[in-house]
Amino acid sequence: MPSNARILVVDDHEEMGQMLRQPLEDAGYQVDLSTGGADAIAQLRARLYDVVLCDLRMEDVDGLDVLTAARKLDPELPVLLMTAFGAVETAVEAMKRGAYHYVTKPFRLDEVLLYVGRAVDERRLRAEHRDLKRLVADRSGLGSLIGRSKAMQALYELVERVAHSAAPVLVRGESGSGKELVARALHSEGSRRGGPFVAVNCTALPHALLESELFGHLKGAFTGATTARRGLFVEADGGTLFLDEIGDMPPELQAKLLRVLEDGEVRAVGADGARTVDVRIIAATHQDLEARVKEGRFRADLFYRLNVVSLRIPPLRERPEDIPLLAEHFVEKARVRNPRSPVTALGRDVVAALARMPWPGNVRELENLIERLVVLGGQTTVDVPLLKLHASGGMTEPHPLTMAFEQVVPLRQLESEYIAWVVARCGGNKTRAAELLGIDVSTIHRRERADTGISPR
Repeated sequence: MPSNARILVVDDHEEMGQMLRQPLEDAGYQVDLSTGGADAIAQLRARLYDVVLCDLRMEDVDGLDVLTAARKLDPELPVLLMTAFGAVETAVEAMKRGAYHYVTKPFRLDEVLLYVGRAVDERRLRAEHRDLKRLVADRSGLGSLIGRSKAMQALYELVERVAHSAAPVLVRGESGSGKELVARALHSEGSRRGGPFVAVNCTALPHALLESELFGHLKGAFTGATTARRGLFVEADGGTLFLDEIGDMPPELQAKLLRVLEDGEVRAVGADGARTVDVRIIAATHQDLEARVKEGRFRADLFYRLNVVSLRIPPLRERPEDIPLLAEHFVEKARVRNPRSPVTALGRDVVAALARMPWPGNVRELENLIERLVVLGGQTTVDVPLLKLHASGGMTEPHPLTMAFEQVVPLRQLESEYIAWVVARCGGNKTRAAELLGIDVSTIHRRERADTGISPR
């Protein structure tokens, strides 16, 4: 039985529409009726449909007008025409203009149900194929959310709590930290997992094209608009729209996005009316949006609307204990892409060195480096010389313990050297070093000032 497919039946004879409504609803469809072409076009602008079943001959606005309007709003929307026997030639011409099929009156109800069912199935197959292609493309090069650190465990718990909410989410994190993967986790763990997940990077398109990409456009709405486009809000209907790097969205689009969040309606470029969509918004940024609000570069009302729930992804340098697990995962992933490589593992010294690196590019940088090692490695185990050759200048050697432990030395000297060694092992991250040492980070700062002879202010 079809699951919640919505059909628009258009006929200026109300009894015909009622006659079709019951068998379609019995077959599991949601059915809306329209008694004229103008009303049908208004309904198409206001709501998404899976199939339009429309009479060809109607007064004022006929089936061809409805077909033309439907194709402008949604080029993939199947329009099935109903026509009297004498107008078959017109129906054939309509098919050349994009109609899905036609049935001649009087028709059998099972024939109508057959064509409607085929149209629904084909439309959904196209949507699933499009989503699959997008999923494969979007996941490449980012790895996956992996980690056993306390910071990551806290993030997993928060994702599980937030996933089933309909509230907007703002994901914060540095570039390469995995913001889109968190957005996908929120989608797949929530009630919208059966709907589409659509992602767009607000910095990847020129401002002039971003509006069309998000909200869609009609054919001829601007120079170069040779075909109509539904827009990503419409594609994401019933699912999730992920707006990456929302801080770079131009002000005029911020206002339009705010209206969608408040009203649940989108207006395509060049369209006279708006249409209703049911979309959950997940936005992401590496920027300080509060500062951009103060500078007047980001709307305060939009910020508050997006920041209902905020998730922070810890940078890789704050969770070095996750690096061995991530590295192992990326080695296996790189081996699949490079089956002729002899590399099967990283040496223990290599893993230790990776844990000391600063990783300004976060998880993405780690994945790219490991694939480079797998591609260029000439033996089964990657060693430190190969890592030094191909690391991007970020390797740091651990601070050595200079004293011999059989010596009797002041305890304060031993503590100072050990603290410096732990800070170096954490890539210079004093906050993380303090966590491992079980002390407050201010203790490290005070000890450093004391050891260098700098008195506190």
